[in-house]
Amino acid sequence: MTTDNLTRDLVVEPLTTTPAPPRRSRRLRRASPVLRHVLFIAMVIVTLYPVLWMVVSSLRPDGSIFTNSGLFLDTFASKNYTKGWNALSHPFSTYLLNSAVVVLGSVIGNLIACSMTAYAFARLSFRFKKTAFAIMLLTIMLPIHVVIVPQYVLFAQLGWINTFLPLVVPKFLATDGFFIFLMVQFIRGLPRELDEAARIDGAGHPRIFLRIILPLMTPALATTAIFTFIWTWGDFFTQLIFLTDPAKYTVPVALRSFIDAQSSSSYGSLFAMSVLSIIPVLVAFTFGQRYLIRGIATTGGK
Repeated sequence: MTTDNLTRDLVVEPLTTTPAPPRRSRRLRRASPVLRHVLFIAMVIVTLYPVLWMVVSSLRPDGSIFTNSGLFLDTFASKNYTKGWNALSHPFSTYLLNSAVVVLGSVIGNLIACSMTAYAFARLSFRFKKTAFAIMLLTIMLPIHVVIVPQYVLFAQLGWINTFLPLVVPKFLATDGFFIFLMVQFIRGLPRELDEAARIDGAGHPRIFLRIILPLMTPALATTAIFTFIWTWGDFFTQLIFLTDPAKYTVPVALRSFIDAQSSSSYGSLFAMSVLSIIPVLVAFTFGQRYLIRGIATTGGK
């Protein structure tokens, strides 16, 4: 081996080292999560401020509600709750019970009717299926104000005005196209091999729906139940149209009547009853948000 070859073999290539990132960029990367969290917290505070102010105002005397926009209590007026509970012609528990009856009937109706209709659109083959599905989708874009007059005329001829029937019975007829579409999308995401295996074992459509499809639809059913609960509990327009007897009033209609009965000098009692009315919605969303997110996330695949 010659000297030139030995020297060439001993030559070591210089190591290439990546330059260290500037100190300023490292600081920005560390600070960006903190800034995001600070921004999110600020947005949450701004969003929740009206609710927090309502809760605090429910514990203030009437004279200091609109003169103090802060969230700190100078005086504690818990009598607003006892005063508001018995302010109307009936105790507020009557209106809570009426809302519970309407909400329970609406939830059960939507779960039964919408799931059966969704199974028919997703798994059955029949004439004018696409046309019926398109009409169902069009009903989602139809405002309630367009159909409220024909509905009122129909229910008046049936003698259902001032009862809970106009608010509950349509739910058992699959009138909420949004929930039908949501369940159709969910069922289409389930493999058809499950149906074929059950059909080989001699199962028909009722058994396939009840024993196979329905148990797998828990996220979609939970999403339907939560949305129906929230929307029905806070519905004011239709309940105001069909309910005329104060004994049949639901919570939203009772709160409006509360303003009429107490005028502008008892906002503390009004806010107190408003706080009580949003507690069921908060409880339902808190315990059902896991199913709500899962149901929405699994219905957009097809």
